[in-house]
Amino acid sequence: MSLRPFHLAFPVHDLDAARTFYGELLGCAEGRSSDDWIDFDFHGHQIVAHQAPGLVADRARTKVDSEEVPVPHFGVVLTMAEWEALKSRLEATGVDFIIPPTVRFRGQPGEQATMFFRDPSGNALEMKAFADDGMLFAT
Repeated sequence: MSLRPFHLAFPVHDLDAARTFYGELLGCAEGRSSDDWIDFDFHGHQIVAHQAPGLVADRARTKVDSEEVPVPHFGVVLTMAEWEALKSRLEATGVDFIIPPTVRFRGQPGEQATMFFRDPSGNALEMKAFADDGMLFAT
């Protein structure tokens, strides 16, 4: 099965801040844009930051493996090497983690490295990696 790219549109309060965060910090190439939105290549997937400051707000949290996880959130499953490199880059720039880099479900099916942080508009992102990608949907 060939994985098709997903598309996600989300609100931001400031397009310049989104451009800096997604483009410069996370290394997402910029695609098309207008005065109201910007397309980014998010590891082969299309995410679109839409200027919509009234829609950006604090969200709920739910418990996952003893952590309070922000809902909604989005992210991508990286290789372990990519995850480690991003972790180092985010730590070096002083990103304020919601949930610091950690290993969740240690020794269980679905063991994963994960970290949560927010973009400048408050949107929560989770970046994760598995030592064994076969554990992605493990029960």
